[in-house]
Amino acid sequence: MAESRGAPLECSEVEHYKEWIGAVQTENDEISSAPLAGWNATLDRSDERPVAGEPLPPLAHWLYFLPRARQAELGRDGHPMRGGFLPPVRLPRRMWAGSRIQWHQSLCVGDSVTRTSSIRSVEHKKGRSGDLVFVVVEHRLSSVRGLCLTEEHDIVYRDLVTLPAAPPAQAKEAPTPDWSAQVEPTDVLLFRYSALTFNGHRIHYDRRYVTEVEGYPGLVVHGPLIATLLLEAARHHLGTLDPARFEFIAKSPLFDTHSFTVAGRMLQSPGGNQIEMWASDASGRICMNALADLRPR
Repeated sequence: MAESRGAPLECSEVEHYKEWIGAVQTENDEISSAPLAGWNATLDRSDERPVAGEPLPPLAHWLYFLPRARQAELGRDGHPMRGGFLPPVRLPRRMWAGSRIQWHQSLCVGDSVTRTSSIRSVEHKKGRSGDLVFVVVEHRLSSVRGLCLTEEHDIVYRDLVTLPAAPPAQAKEAPTPDWSAQVEPTDVLLFRYSALTFNGHRIHYDRRYVTEVEGYPGLVVHGPLIATLLLEAARHHLGTLDPARFEFIAKSPLFDTHSFTVAGRMLQSPGGNQIEMWASDASGRICMNALADLRPR
C-alpha cells in the first residue's frame, strides 16, 4: 500500500520555491558514439555504429548531460536529493510531464556541446490527488556552430496518495491513425533505457518500491521513452524523419503490466508536414499526446 500523503504545502513554501526562478546552470559534454550505439540497440535499430560527424537522431540528445550525483547524494526514490539547481520541492513524486523542442541545426557525433539551463517558472496547483508543483526548465544546447537545440522541460511534483488514484476518464476517442504499433514494455527495456540515461528513479525498475511505496500497479514506463517510441513509429511509416519542432505532454502513466499502442497520422496543413501522435493503454485511453512539425523534403 502506498504511503499516505503529507501535509499540504504552505504559501510560504511555494514562495520559497519561486526564489529559484532565473537560476542558471551551465554544463559541457561531448556527443560520443557509445551511448548512441546503445540507444540504437535498445530501439532495435539496425544502424551501424555511429561515426564522427553523423547527426543525432531526434531525441537522442537525452543521452547526454546526464545527472552525476554521488550515491550518498541520492534520495529514497533514487533521484538526486532535493535542492541545488532545482527547487527543493518536498512533494515525493517527480515526473517528466512534457517537453517542447526546437531544432535549429544538427547536433553531431564528436561535437563538444554546452548546455545552458535556466528555471523559467515555478507554479503551484491543486489537483484531484492534492498539491502539484510544476517547474519549467529551459535547456539551450550549443556547439561551435552556434545554437543547435532549445527545449522547455516540464517537471511535475506531486504527493503520494493512500490508494492508487482512479484513472482519468477518456476525454474523447482516439483519431483514426495512419500508422500504429504495439509496444511490450518489458522490465528489460525499461532497465536498459534507465541505464542509457543514468536514471536511478526506482519507479522504472524496482517493482517492490513502485507498488508498495508509490502505490502504482507496476513499473512506470519513462515519459521520454514513450515520446521516442512515438517518433520511431512515425519514422518507420514515413521512411525518414527530420522534425523542426516536437512537443509532447504526458496525461497519465503507462505501466509494464500491459502492452500499449503508439500511433500517429498526418495532419491537414498548408505544407502537409505536421504529424499528430499519441500513446494509448490497453483500454484505448490516451496517455500521451505529441505533435511534430517536419522540415519540407
